[in-house]
Amino acid sequence: MGKETPQLPEREKEKLGPQHVLVTGGAGYIGSHAALRLLELGLTVTVLDDLSRGNRGAVRVLEKIARPGQFQFIKADMTDLEELHRIFAMSDFDVVMHFAALTNVGESHAKPMLYYKMNTACIVNILDAMRVHNVDKFIYSSTCATYGNPKQVPITEETPQIPVNPYGLSKRMAEEVVKDYSNSNKKFSAAVMRYSCIVGADPSCRLGEAPSPELKMYSRLITACAYAALGRLPSVKIYGTNHPTEDGTCVRDYIHVLDLVNAHIAAMNNLKQGQVQVFNVGTGKGYSVRDFIAAWEKVTGKSITVEELQESRPGDPSKVYCDPSKLTELGWKPIYVDLESALATAWSWYLANPDGFSSSP
Repeated sequence: MGKETPQLPEREKEKLGPQHVLVTGGAGYIGSHAALRLLELGLTVTVLDDLSRGNRGAVRVLEKIARPGQFQFIKADMTDLEELHRIFAMSDFDVVMHFAALTNVGESHAKPMLYYKMNTACIVNILDAMRVHNVDKFIYSSTCATYGNPKQVPITEETPQIPVNPYGLSKRMAEEVVKDYSNSNKKFSAAVMRYSCIVGADPSCRLGEAPSPELKMYSRLITACAYAALGRLPSVKIYGTNHPTEDGTCVRDYIHVLDLVNAHIAAMNNLKQGQVQVFNVGTGKGYSVRDFIAAWEKVTGKSITVEELQESRPGDPSKVYCDPSKLTELGWKPIYVDLESALATAWSWYLANPDGFSSSP
């Protein structure tokens, strides 16, 4: 019989840091970029995704990049607690990075119970599986939508959380679940990452945003702008020109997806036992919808036809951008500090992959 592989004592494993990361929602836009970065750093990655919003094409990219034995994909339903327990029982995860979620404000108004099920109830299942199988490190990808319509900007981690839509409320409730679980388990450590709007793509065009067809009616601003620039959409709608902002349109902080991923990894490497740390992730700059469209036109060289609707959408805050000072104390800083440089990577992705992963070689 061959010799068994010696197991490192827990104290030595702590010195090495996380070696095996479970990335939930790892076939989605943000999660796949996180998995890619973790693989590039040499970590072992398991992606867990039900592919309801994720993309099999992203998984294929990760499989090609990974070394033998470095990556596995598991298609699973996170509402099924028994299935989660089976997955945790057969794996040796050091940390869970939880991206799996529904994220569209408009859809959350139409389907609030679905959002509470997927965003709030699922986190109870994940934490229960972690509890039973002694996994004590957790990174929760949350949102600045938990702040609602803040009275002052930039927002800090101490800004009151008063969400104004079911999406933001479902994520704030999930944060409370994480904090309550932490109070019951002193070995547990977690980081809650709050951010606003994500843009950009892998600079090598291996990964990018490829939204599900069923979300077309809820498309994000960048997606609408991309389709308009590609000639697939006649115009871009501006929802709300009566906001109390400089040009009447809502203001957001746009962070590049790789900067967001690096923030999650910085938090993972600086967890504190028995604590739930909260970090805002952003550039600290706010851009209006008109600013965004102008930047997109400059990057693409395309003129975008705009259709203005005076009334804003329900639950759409007027101005949200954050102060990332606390996060910078971990040594993190954004690479893409201006909007145009971030959008340029997104445009490169759309040009190379106009049909998403189906147009990739």
